Amino acid sequence: MIDFPEIDMMVRGGILVLLFLWSWLLLRDHRHVFAARMAIIMNVSIACHVLATIPGPVVGQNSFFVGPPDYRKLVDVLAELGSVSVPPAFWLFARAWFNDEEGFGLLSWLAIPTSMVLVCFVDYNFAAQNAVFQVSALLLRLFMYGFGIAGLWVAWRGRDNDLVESRRRLRTLLIVVVGILVLLTNTVEIAAYRGVIDHRWRSLLQIGNLIATASFCITMFGIRQTDLLAGAKTATQQSQSADADDDPLAQRLHTLMRTELPHRDEAMTIARLAVLLGEQEYRLRRLINGTLGHRNFAQFLNGYRLAEVKSALADPSQKDVSILTIALDAGFGSLGPFNRAFREAEGMTPSAFRMRAA
Repeated sequence: MIDFPEIDMMVRGGILVLLFLWSWLLLRDHRHVFAARMAIIMNVSIACHVLATIPGPVVGQNSFFVGPPDYRKLVDVLAELGSVSVPPAFWLFARAWFNDEEGFGLLSWLAIPTSMVLVCFVDYNFAAQNAVFQVSALLLRLFMYGFGIAGLWVAWRGRDNDLVESRRRLRTLLIVVVGILVLLTNTVEIAAYRGVIDHRWRSLLQIGNLIATASFCITMFGIRQTDLLAGAKTATQQSQSADADDDPLAQRLHTLMRTELPHRDEAMTIARLAVLLGEQEYRLRRLINGTLGHRNFAQFLNGYRLAEVKSALADPSQKDVSILTIALDAGFGSLGPFNRAFREAEGMTPSAFRMRAA
């Protein structure tokens, strides 16, 4: 196989420059947006992966860095810790961007440090090749595959609910390109470590990473950033702030939502709502996004669901009805998503809201 160490370093340098440029633009223009901050975290982890996989004379030892041995070891360790966080960081970014989530719980954040702990177990027991090493290595790979697939599932599952057309189109690109790279990267790393393939394949993989990163950055730069990374309002704020009194279609939609209560159907989709309204789906998408200001169909429905829940919680005649029953009747599929949506909208738990209303 052709030996191309110079090309390899140029490719890695190109990836780092693109990641730095994109991260700087996000930090400069959108640092107040949660999805943009998650994108920066993901970019940092990808940069660590680019540095951690630089070929060296020994597996896991980079020849790229110069300086005292302690300094090289410290940089190698930091790069490797950041490298294994790529899949969980991608999963969190997908949730923040595609689902318009404004924050995560503690368990979600633990995904990144957990991957770092696992790689520490792997490195510490590498020489011994004992049972701890075997189990840790297996868990680490399952962890990385699992979160890579989970991020792709977030992008795939919510594509029909996405009301931002430019973002909907990017979902397909992200699913195909990132999915292939995440799975291929893990496969190549395992095969190279076991000696099944030459380590130069890791360098070849970086060329694919450069092409994917460049394509994604060019696409992102060509789309209005306000469309892609606008801060999401809460469902209640969106419902209250939408002013469409002069739009006949919007009036028909609000009448339908108040009289037929389609939000109570947990499986309601925008296609089914368009049929109930007797309108083309693309016109309904354009109305909910462009006129009413919603970026996500599920959040549009949650506005009506939360309004019904709050009315029930403040109703003295329903003081003995459980909160779970009220949430399910309003269209929420389970207690977890309901509690998150309610806290984001009201800044308190449903129980606290009921007590205050009483």
